[in-house]
Amino acid sequence: MIKRMIEVPDNMDAAELFGRYDSNIKLIEKAFNVSVSLRDEGVRITGEESAVERSGDVIHMIITMLCNGEHVDEQKIMYAISMEQEDGGIDLSKLGSDCVAINIKGQPIKTKTFGQKKYVEAIDKNTIVFGIGPAGTGKTYLAVAKAVMALKRREVSRIILTRPAVEAGEKLGFLPGDLQNKVDPYLRPLYDGMYEMLGGEGFLRYQERGVIEVAPLAYMRGRTLDNAFIILDEAQNTTPEQMKMFLTRIGYGSHAIVTGDITQIDLPGDKRSGLKEAMKILSGIEGIAFCRFTDKDVVRHPLVQQIIKAYAKYDEDRERRRAQRR
Repeated sequence: MIKRMIEVPDNMDAAELFGRYDSNIKLIEKAFNVSVSLRDEGVRITGEESAVERSGDVIHMIITMLCNGEHVDEQKIMYAISMEQEDGGIDLSKLGSDCVAINIKGQPIKTKTFGQKKYVEAIDKNTIVFGIGPAGTGKTYLAVAKAVMALKRREVSRIILTRPAVEAGEKLGFLPGDLQNKVDPYLRPLYDGMYEMLGGEGFLRYQERGVIEVAPLAYMRGRTLDNAFIILDEAQNTTPEQMKMFLTRIGYGSHAIVTGDITQIDLPGDKRSGLKEAMKILSGIEGIAFCRFTDKDVVRHPLVQQIIKAYAKYDEDRERRRAQRR
């Protein structure tokens, strides 16, 4: 057992570092099997040598972020722990250096993981970007944020949000109302992002003027979309024909973001996913970027990461058993 002392700046409130009811430090203690306590001379860590060093690096990183004025929450601490455990440590303070957008409340939207940071950088550098990964990684939310900022900066003249209306258990015919009413539930995540960026009234004003359009993917056929920021959500549920149709709608001055999770395909068993085929066909083309998110990029409740890992392991085990039976 060894001990390590980490100095805490005089102007820092130790409560910020330790968290409410020491919640921040308890996460670190549990992850690395160490004991952490506050002393007059700083923070003392006790445990096995490698665990002390790694947990100390995480605590030092948190102190640096607090000194830089960054907000530290459970998600950031869990992300720092996971990266330290698997990749040998990263500087999380770099994530707060760039503001992606400003929401309707005037709050800055910043990337929370390096997967998100690479995704945003790819959007800035490419005409078409594919964001592929599990739920909760911010694929759609960040795409909507970038679209709204492009509109406000007059980089584009309109925003088009679309997704395939594929049934995931429910039947469209059983839902009340006309076609628009029936497909609205499928477009709800896109509405939610817009409401947070523009507010309900602002979004409706843009929509009434035709500046923002939210429509099922089928409505894109036969159109050429110039000077537009186009987001195709839930792209894993497109067929190859639909994906080709969508990508060939893009005109001059336009940008497109395609998001999806290839582990959540709701197409009938005899249908191929257009997103999976696009990943094979379009790889290596200049101006098109593929960004892959992992469970480390999940920014929802920590349990979501565990759920995603559990399902991934289950699928891997099932595929291995199938291969053994062949």
